[in-house]
Amino acid sequence: MNIAIIGCGYVGCAIAKYWQQNPNLIVTATTTTPERVSQLQKLANKVIVTQGNDLERIVNVLENQDFVLLNVGAKGADLYESAYLDTAKTLVSALQQNSTVKQVIYTGSYSVYGDRNGDWVDEETPPMPKSRNGEILKETEDILLSASSNKLSVCIWRLGGIYGPGRELVKIFSRVPGTTRPGDGGDITNWIHLDDIVGAMEFVRQHPLQGIYNLVDDAHLPSKILLDTLFAQHNLPKVIWDATVSSNRPYNAKVSNQKIKQAGYQLIHPQIIF
Repeated sequence: MNIAIIGCGYVGCAIAKYWQQNPNLIVTATTTTPERVSQLQKLANKVIVTQGNDLERIVNVLENQDFVLLNVGAKGADLYESAYLDTAKTLVSALQQNSTVKQVIYTGSYSVYGDRNGDWVDEETPPMPKSRNGEILKETEDILLSASSNKLSVCIWRLGGIYGPGRELVKIFSRVPGTTRPGDGGDITNWIHLDDIVGAMEFVRQHPLQGIYNLVDDAHLPSKILLDTLFAQHNLPKVIWDATVSSNRPYNAKVSNQKIKQAGYQLIHPQIIF
């Protein structure tokens, strides 16, 4: 099987490394940064430097591929449109010139659900993004799903917050201990460990999926419990919550993971690793 990973950051590198161990898989990785080529050559059979909006190069990337992972990230809040939307449009145009790709996976975000006051949401819940960048992520999903056909499955993942080796929770929240945060800490968090992103990706490689799937763990911890537990384990000072000020988190929902489980995927880390 020939696999193309468009965008090889934290998640893309982990998946490339995992798939490279399978002698039956040939992995092509792309990067926008020429300086990363030598690093990626250790993880992929082929590395191509390209911008997401370069149609000619993306067409070349897709040549003879069976499986495509779109795993881009914006290097700044003002770059979402070029990173996500422009790349998705280019990829769909390139797919129209391609006859070999059978599966596309896009790693998006549960932030498209917006603020639901901590209520449950699932894949049938209409998205309600609270920011322009959230709207861009939703538009990206729509563009990619438009490429679906009886010959091409498009799977959209709405990921929880990503953590794992090198990106542990204590690192993610390293500036938070002892600070005062707005709200009462009751807003709900949704996380997914890197191992489960890789595991679910391998699951889809073996069992093609079509449509939208949430990929989060079972914890759904309120921010206060998450941070209190994390800092207690690392002997760090607690957060002070100021309930007189409204929380500034743009999304607050319990994200259901039943659909991916019903498809047959079993979580490696159903609970958060502190």
